Amino acid sequence: MIGFVRGIVEYLSEDVAVLDVGGVGYNVHVSSNTISRLPKIGEEAKLYTYTSVREDAIWLYGFLTRKDLEIFKKCITVSGMGPKGALSILSVMDADALRYAISSGDKKAISKAPGVGPKMAERLILELKDKVDWDDDLIDREIAAGYAGENPFAADTPQKKEALEALVALGYGQTESLKALNSIPGLEEMDSGAILKAALKKMF
Repeated sequence: MIGFVRGIVEYLSEDVAVLDVGGVGYNVHVSSNTISRLPKIGEEAKLYTYTSVREDAIWLYGFLTRKDLEIFKKCITVSGMGPKGALSILSVMDADALRYAISSGDKKAISKAPGVGPKMAERLILELKDKVDWDDDLIDREIAAGYAGENPFAADTPQKKEALEALVALGYGQTESLKALNSIPGLEEMDSGAILKAALKKMF
């Protein structure tokens, strides 16, 4: 099957990118996250692809990185989860955030994807938790450390824990809350109220 396509971006819509590869236009289905990161029309792009063969059509799904492709392929092995649902999840979070959400059991973050409810998010976590880990060499280790709190910048403190609990109580997922907290400079020197206020600004 087709491993990747490289060509000139001819057209972009909400969920499809058309690449001109040697005069042939390939319709590649992509997430909105991928659409936002693709080069402009007229510029060259490369997409790693997954080929879905159905009775009535052959569909290509495209990803900017191999780790996006690999987590997509894991997602569609989950019972009841098709390519459309997997792309929906990757539209609201990147591959590293999804891996962390699965490993930490954060169904709130996953169920924010359109068309993916809490039950499907729970099933995704249940079926993939043992298949996703931070030792995978496709993982961005620096980002993984940031999510897991394994570097000085993301070190756990009582103030950070209080802010995290407050964010979760407000309805935010643990994954997106940790991501916001870990992006606050000078977090270790702030009290929980200041941390919470800074994190909420990053949520909007």
